[in-house]
Amino acid sequence: MSPGFVVDQGYGSVSVSTWQEGEPRKSFWTGVKQRKDAQREIVTWCCDRCGYLESYAAEG
Repeated sequence: MSPGFVVDQGYGSVSVSTWQEGEPRKSFWTGVKQRKDAQREIVTWCCDRCGYLESYAAEG
């Protein structure tokens, strides 16, 4: 397992959430500095019976 955080996109846009490797570092302009080469899209699976969710950082 590696440390990281979920990037919260905003400003009225709709996009797939991403997981960012490493510790969050503050940015004056954007709130948190991001490295696009260290991000993975988050894939979430939902149980059809009970609604339980599992999320994974997708490879690729």
